[in-house]
Amino acid sequence: MKVGIVGSGLVGSSAAYATVMTGAASEVVLIDLNHKLAQAHAEDILHATPFTEPVRIGAGDYGDLDGAGAVVLCCGVAQRPGETRLQLLERNAAVFRQVVGQVMTHAPEAVLIVASNPVDIMTEVVSRLAQLPAGRVIGTGTILDTARFRTLVGEHIGVAPHSIHAYVVGEHGDSEVLVWSSAKVGGVPVEEFADQVGHPITAEVKRQIDDGVRRAAYRIIEGKGATYHGIGAGIAMLLRVLRGDTRSVLTVSAPTEFGDLGPVSVSLPRVIGAEGIVATLEPVLNAEENAAIRRSVQILQQAAATIRL
Repeated sequence: MKVGIVGSGLVGSSAAYATVMTGAASEVVLIDLNHKLAQAHAEDILHATPFTEPVRIGAGDYGDLDGAGAVVLCCGVAQRPGETRLQLLERNAAVFRQVVGQVMTHAPEAVLIVASNPVDIMTEVVSRLAQLPAGRVIGTGTILDTARFRTLVGEHIGVAPHSIHAYVVGEHGDSEVLVWSSAKVGGVPVEEFADQVGHPITAEVKRQIDDGVRRAAYRIIEGKGATYHGIGAGIAMLLRVLRGDTRSVLTVSAPTEFGDLGPVSVSLPRVIGAEGIVATLEPVLNAEENAAIRRSVQILQQAAATIRL
């Protein structure tokens, strides 16, 4: 599968590197306004291919997207220290007005993957601009937040995160919802499992894990300016799912009719196949979690209402 990556900054280049190292694509094309930057990353990553899968990688322009099965949108401006994802909206929406038309002209059959923040709102922007069938625009959403959640729970109870089934839903941001009530390990509710292995999940442990997930980006940005390794790996995994038509369940963002609240792009567990989103699952939530995701949806709807395209 040929993949285009628009934006060769920290996220785009990390996604390209992870994609090549995992063999998630047969060919990768990097596109950036700064062509020298895209070319430099492509050349650097190319030199890693003898150590991994034989993936072709190079820099190009929008015309080189012809035949791409997926295009990853990592363009836009970076999140500043202390800046919320929603505050990025106006700055990034302007960039996407210019990009999406070019992508659709040269790769009209591609699945579009949106990685730029605020990702739920930018997924909404791309969906409106591209006018593609449902499922063909996918935001990375809470794919990374879910990975953080599973990692921190796994660290606490001494289990590999791959064996933990737990999700973060809602906004990829401050109002996201960690779904504790249906989290399981090997089919056993996570809190029961934790008690069995002598590492109970107390209210304080939940608070620490919640903070570790919800505030991770702020701490990383404060320390090194941006987050990119985690989301780069998440994008590569999503591309592997598309390429292999594996029908995996991932918490990605997409336009959703959210009950009585109306439509919004938000993260929920979704089945992903070769053509994009195949199905959306309704997570089992307790009353507190249900109220929290409704608040998250309303926050996103308020932000989306300000979009002027």
